[in-house]
Amino acid sequence: MATGTQTRVSADERAEIIELYARYAWGLDLADSQMLLSAFAEDAEFEHLWQGRVKGHAAILENMRDLWNSRQHWWFGRQHLFNHHIMERQPDAAVKVRCFFQIMQFNVDYGTNFVFGIGTREDLCVQRGDRWVFKTLFINAWRSQADVPWQGEVKLVGRPGGSAAPPPSLPPGFKADR
Repeated sequence: MATGTQTRVSADERAEIIELYARYAWGLDLADSQMLLSAFAEDAEFEHLWQGRVKGHAAILENMRDLWNSRQHWWFGRQHLFNHHIMERQPDAAVKVRCFFQIMQFNVDYGTNFVFGIGTREDLCVQRGDRWVFKTLFINAWRSQADVPWQGEVKLVGRPGGSAAPPPSLPPGFKADR
């Protein structure tokens, strides 16, 4: 168990925190509310790109049920993948975790798979009893150049003959010449 004076995240803690991300993904992607909530502290804050910030198990579950049920046509068959975890012990023994994410999507209509989204996460994990859980969860989906946390000088010039193309407003696979 972590103490307030410890600065390193032990190998055992790292493994337990990576398993926390697995519990979250299995619960989220398979609509398993019990598994999903096992990944959150009772007073956790969850900030989701399209739904805003919510706090507590009841609010988190309400948002997830909306995605699982009201938007099932584009939620069913997703896999959230997390990698390249950087873990930093905080003064209060919590652990800040930064990682990359990718969302793979199975398209039930066409039987195809594609990458739905990518980005970064910055989460705060705490121990509750014998288990690590999310205290705060922040999703930074890369939807535009401004969303990428690039640290170097940006020298992108866009496409030849003009600025970068705007994101498509039509769903993938839609042919404009129909």
